[in-house]
Amino acid sequence: MKKLVKIENLDCAACAAELEEELSAIKGLNEVSVDFVTQRVSYDYETDEANDMAVYTISHFEEVRIVDGNAPQKKEKRLKEIISIVISACFFLPAFVLSFFESVNEWIGFGLYLASFAAAGWLVVWAAVRNLPKVFKNGFHPALLLDENLLMLVAAAGAFALRESMEGAIVMLLYDIGELLQSVAVASSRKSISSLAALKSVAAILIDGETQREVSADELKAGDMIFIRKGDKIPADCVLREGNALLDTKSLTGEPVFREVNAGEEMLAGCVSVGGVVKAEVVRPSSESAVQKILDLVENSASKKAAPEKFITRFARWYTPIVVLVALIVAVVPPLFQGYNFAQWIQTALNLLVISCPCALIISVPLTYFSGVGSLARCGVLAKGATYLDALSGVKAAAFDKTGTLTEGKFRVCRVNGERALLLAAAAERGSSHPLAEALREIDTPYNAENAEEIAGMGLRCTVEGKQILVGGARLMRENGVEFSEIEGVHAATYVAEEGVLVGSVEFEDSLKPDAKEALTALKKAGVGYIAVLTGDSKARAEAALKGLPVDEVCADLLPEEKPACAEKLKAHGALLYAGDGINDTPVMAASDVAVSMGSLGSDAAIEASDLVLASDNLSALPKAVKAAKKTRKIVTENIVFSIVVKVALMALSVAGFIPLWAAVLGDVGVMLLAVLNSMRMRRKIK
Repeated sequence: MKKLVKIENLDCAACAAELEEELSAIKGLNEVSVDFVTQRVSYDYETDEANDMAVYTISHFEEVRIVDGNAPQKKEKRLKEIISIVISACFFLPAFVLSFFESVNEWIGFGLYLASFAAAGWLVVWAAVRNLPKVFKNGFHPALLLDENLLMLVAAAGAFALRESMEGAIVMLLYDIGELLQSVAVASSRKSISSLAALKSVAAILIDGETQREVSADELKAGDMIFIRKGDKIPADCVLREGNALLDTKSLTGEPVFREVNAGEEMLAGCVSVGGVVKAEVVRPSSESAVQKILDLVENSASKKAAPEKFITRFARWYTPIVVLVALIVAVVPPLFQGYNFAQWIQTALNLLVISCPCALIISVPLTYFSGVGSLARCGVLAKGATYLDALSGVKAAAFDKTGTLTEGKFRVCRVNGERALLLAAAAERGSSHPLAEALREIDTPYNAENAEEIAGMGLRCTVEGKQILVGGARLMRENGVEFSEIEGVHAATYVAEEGVLVGSVEFEDSLKPDAKEALTALKKAGVGYIAVLTGDSKARAEAALKGLPVDEVCADLLPEEKPACAEKLKAHGALLYAGDGINDTPVMAASDVAVSMGSLGSDAAIEASDLVLASDNLSALPKAVKAAKKTRKIVTENIVFSIVVKVALMALSVAGFIPLWAAVLGDVGVMLLAVLNSMRMRRKIK
């Protein structure tokens, strides 16, 4: 069973890795993921005992506390760290100044440096000591033993032992400053993502008979009538019942676009009313709204880590012990061949210990992906995990469903060829969820359909007054031997046959989404070189309906089960993205490299099968998502390459004897901060 645990006071990437290793060692726990950025722990548990052990381990890990899902996160406090740094600096600076005067007793300087070390390092010492019992819990865990706290403690203590007291003190002081700056940067990113929660309205005006009262948005249920005033956030997905509304959709689309809504049309939660007072009916509770989808997907996305994140976790687990072993060899072996000059090589070994800390990688990589997921969310695209950002960044071809994805999906009857055909079609489609059925919903028909059976991709079969009725496309008529003349044109045609004889037909019109052309053009500019449309319509009708769009291929007359094979062929152009909105799209979504569903119109099955969701069905958000994914991957690559190259260079310089211990610490902290700052570029708006 899957479980997501919200926590607080986990501010360290290395600590998150330690907690993840502890949880992974518990029998009965699988797919453990600890994310220090979102402060979430997710895992699958097989037994209640395993779950209880996981909860106990989490709640007893350092200062970590499990919080209620609805509880507000506490404001992060760093007063303790700041005071330690200030006190340490107050001892260090006088000692550093006195070191320039030969007349001053060296023990005074030593005492001041030791006091500086104690002020800055007591938290590190306590963390290292507290960590020791965990090393042998449920087996031996070298990564828990050789964490950054122990490395810094050994480096500082070694410097004092070598009578390099200034370096011993500055190691701890610089390390504490780096940790503080790291926590500030991470908190800033957390704040930028948690600001998404502001999209959700907390109150609503409920119409209760002749009265009205303010209630919590969470109390609203389908069928409730509400008032929405100018400046109010829409509290739940609803349908406008009276008047006309003007909505600011920036919260869902990422762009300050105003949308006019008429009576009978849907308004999504999170949008802001900029018109007058209107009356609306709730169609979905707040917990199922578009905004809640955004919040849930962004919060849960951290549990699905991208390949680089998983690599960095495994890398850090083995990298540090290996470097410690190398440092030990450097401290012992070379002096045996150089006159037993242990002091010089121990100094070099201490440098290697400091430089080996993989903080820059284990902080910046997940932080970049987290910011990338947030960047997509601000554009109205919900990514179910960082792994899908990687897949999206490599997309070279895209395929789209036509109806409801590139078109509005809101059909209306535009021509009737036989009144009886219209009445029979209305009766047959009464229980169908197909978009064409919606256009017939209001038709008053004297007939009642029985034994209705949907035939996927073709239409349906039913019985009316004891006679078999077929309602559907040309393919259904052909396969059942009905003689008919196929209607050519841009309109969708539904044929009606009674006892194998054509009764007539009904034609429906749909229109392209206004942003379809712009979105597909932008998608090509973003690097998606080949665009196709997969549809059950005839080729002539589909090409006529899609006229003007930059589409390279139209795959027509397809049944749902035929679409995956077509998608496999399209993969010859590169990694394939597929966007659709209906339950019939789920097979082809499974066959594509990246699946995108339309969040507002899309069926629950399509949303469940997809990797990304367009929260407001805004196609123009898709090219922005591709750009954001490519930018995320680029920054991750930059951070990995930069961190490794600089660390290797620092190690080489250290072995050559060119840099002292304090410079190694400064270099390590500097690499970490630069990587974090580079990660924060993802917070910029994607255009």
